[in-house]
Amino acid sequence: MNLTNTLSNPLPSPLLNSLSNTAELLVEVRKHIAHLTLNRPQALNALSHTMIEEMSRLLDSWANDDNIKAIIVRGAGEKSFCAGGDIRALYEAGKKADGSEHEFFVREYELNFKIHRYLVNTDKPYIAWIDGIVMGGGMGIAQGAPLRIVGTRTKMAMPETAIGLFPDVGGSYFLSRCPGAIGLYLGLTGQTIKAADALYTGLATHHIASESAFEFDYALDELVDWSIGTVPALNEIVQKFSSVPIEPATLPPLRSVIEKHFAHQKNVYAIVESLESETDPAHVDWARSMVALLKKRSPTLLEVTKRQIESAATLSLAECFRMEMDLVTRTFEQGDVVEGIRALLIDKDHAPKFKPATLAEVSIANIDHFFASPWTAENHPLRHLTLSLSSK
Repeated sequence: MNLTNTLSNPLPSPLLNSLSNTAELLVEVRKHIAHLTLNRPQALNALSHTMIEEMSRLLDSWANDDNIKAIIVRGAGEKSFCAGGDIRALYEAGKKADGSEHEFFVREYELNFKIHRYLVNTDKPYIAWIDGIVMGGGMGIAQGAPLRIVGTRTKMAMPETAIGLFPDVGGSYFLSRCPGAIGLYLGLTGQTIKAADALYTGLATHHIASESAFEFDYALDELVDWSIGTVPALNEIVQKFSSVPIEPATLPPLRSVIEKHFAHQKNVYAIVESLESETDPAHVDWARSMVALLKKRSPTLLEVTKRQIESAATLSLAECFRMEMDLVTRTFEQGDVVEGIRALLIDKDHAPKFKPATLAEVSIANIDHFFASPWTAENHPLRHLTLSLSSK
């Protein structure tokens, strides 16, 4: 399969979106910057297994290439940066119940970890241009970037609980480090946020208007003096084009009510009870909508997600990925994820039959099982991810 296409013509990267090419990744190196474009616009640039493996190979290659000083990744087309992983492929693997989905998650989490550690290990910034839809696996290849640039079209979410999964790809790590209970709220509900809220939560570092993409790329092309250092040189350009999002943030006005209902609750059952008790006219409709949303999710995976995000606050990056590998293995064993994908994306009846069907039926012992690793420390598939102070 011709997965990667390398372009030699010096075109601005946004122009890559208009080129006809069947490769799933487009690569162009200009002025010491590797421009990597996810090229599955018809699938909202969702990540296939082969894309994940090729991205990892490219990053390894560039780490040792003195001609490459930085990497910028973006999605082809105007709709999406990356809408996640190949969910249908995971559904087929999950139906087989033979563990064939295991390799996908191992390779994906290895790539996510590599991106988080890339600047520390290589002294080369990895920049994520997150304009358009960014969900699930897309967040996994974006959140490790020291420069996470959102645009006018950004729609960001971790919607895994809608299909009976949990917010993985490092979601344990980056959601647990959002302000207050915001990360837990986003992880449980899967709510979509835009640029201003992405900045507010710390899930983005800068906003550059979508229409400035060409000018931004030309500025990168004109960067010839790296003497001040790679990160400062790129920061200078990013700051030049940064602007305040037109749409205001929606989370700050909700912050107090989110903390009231989502923070310091015993379990998700208690969160729902708290939301149901809301009487403030300014928030009662919002609270009811959250109750209705949560009652559509897998009760088991909601409780798993709550413990996951709260536990992750004291874990290192490597420990978070090892925990997620444990959880994803248990999740496919349990089966709600296969049923959730069926209901939402395959049969599209939107009537998943989760087991158990209600939060009241979820036992502590059941949740404990998810967090009991199937492996010892010595044979864990992600045992090679290294712990360090800088990965905290």
